[in-house]
Amino acid sequence: MSHQPILLIHGGAWAMPDDAVASHERGIAAALAAGWSALSRGCTAIDAVEAAVTIMEDDDTFDAGRGSFLTRDGRVQLDALLMNGADLRTGGVACVERLRNPIQAARLVLEKSPHVYFVGTGAERFATQHGMRLIDNTELIVPRERDRLMAFQLSEAAGEPDTTFSGISDEAVTSTEAQRSGETPVFPLDPATEQVALETEVEAALPEELRIDDPTLHSHDTVGAVALDQYGNLAAGTSTGGTLSKAPGRVGDSSLIGCGCYADNLSAAVSLTGWGEPIMKLVLGKWAVDRVAAGATPQSAASAAIDYLFTRLGGHGGIILLGPDGQIGIAHNTPRMAWGIATASGTQLGITRNP
Repeated sequence: MSHQPILLIHGGAWAMPDDAVASHERGIAAALAAGWSALSRGCTAIDAVEAAVTIMEDDDTFDAGRGSFLTRDGRVQLDALLMNGADLRTGGVACVERLRNPIQAARLVLEKSPHVYFVGTGAERFATQHGMRLIDNTELIVPRERDRLMAFQLSEAAGEPDTTFSGISDEAVTSTEAQRSGETPVFPLDPATEQVALETEVEAALPEELRIDDPTLHSHDTVGAVALDQYGNLAAGTSTGGTLSKAPGRVGDSSLIGCGCYADNLSAAVSLTGWGEPIMKLVLGKWAVDRVAAGATPQSAASAAIDYLFTRLGGHGGIILLGPDGQIGIAHNTPRMAWGIATASGTQLGITRNP
């Protein structure tokens, strides 16, 4: 039985400024073209996801590959995951510094290793053993990110709170009774979060020329793709450079199975972007695909996942979800999320989509 192929991608969810919209749309369009070209030639969903994500890794607009955010010590560290929904074969790499395209290294792990996950120099060694070329880390760094890191560190030195993961404090948990009753929980905010919220509200009310850009507002630009091929198989991939001024060695949700990425022909394929720590705590990717397996539509599952991310842990982010029947789901609770869809009928792309 032949299926109608579909490709769905995202290029990050954050407070994207107006002057970044065009570059994101161009990047999304290029990634869609590459992934759809693979699908239309009869290639697999894995091929399409790898092709689309590779394009975004090479585009310094995004936080993946070249142009990624810098660690606290001024280097780029990359994470990526690729998963095949047909047989659950998976490949992941994390904290690699000398590979231009970590999604391609993830593909090598998926296909050529009995293991699932390699990190750091071990991942780089495995990749070179299978034909990938090492590069100097400086090839991944762009001036924009040096400036952004400097602005962040100056802000930090001045005592400003790090708003990268601002949200509900870990102590603010929902009562079991409130969860069972379906009531919307009211969370106490910690003082730092309250201050950030107040400053954000004041900042938004200022004239444009008086606003001070918060460097952490732009630090959730992870990329990902999900695809369904003509053979009825799903695949998902996610790639990231992490968060601004992250501690060296920190790994977020993007490359962890069931967190930032998951694919299973019996449920759905998913890729997420946003605040990694809350997403990891909730294993949110698996949470979403399990709801599709239980009968929810991808759109309702996507919306529920983002609601859950916020109501449980105060997290922000975005999600793309694709079912084995070709139904899609897109949701985010950030001001904007770059996304694109390709089918035989054509392509759609945009920066905001919350049905």
